[in-house]
Amino acid sequence: MEVMRIPWSSSAFSSSGWPIIVKMLVPILVVLVVLVSSLSAQTDTVSGKVRHVTDGDTFSLRGIDQSIRVWGLDAPERNERGASAATSILRGLISGQSLTCRVRDIDRYGRIVGQCFLPDGRDIAAVMIAAGVAREYCRFSGGYYRTCRRK
Repeated sequence: MEVMRIPWSSSAFSSSGWPIIVKMLVPILVVLVVLVSSLSAQTDTVSGKVRHVTDGDTFSLRGIDQSIRVWGLDAPERNERGASAATSILRGLISGQSLTCRVRDIDRYGRIVGQCFLPDGRDIAAVMIAAGVAREYCRFSGGYYRTCRRK
């Protein structure tokens, strides 16, 4: 049985021994990596004017399809004591404001989980916690706001 060998100088390979296809793909891959990196850098934050306050830790911005869940904040749910106070305080704090939110996650409901800031730089979760209408959500914040008890 005779084995047929293809010489390196075949048309599929360049004179340097690297396949031409590899030489063509490397620059394309580099461009793709750069594009993806710049896109992810652009989407690390969302910003816009507040459109609607849903409850004490959720709202929506104009121009953003998903609702935003405030990262690190645990406000009472609608059927719990204190829910209307939390919603009222959040509404008074952010209504009509242009916010910037650093995207931390997307939750199981498809909401953006964001650490959100007022135009003056105040962290919304920190203000709500300090007002006493919501707690730090220690399970997710890792004690960022320094109100979690160590076990």
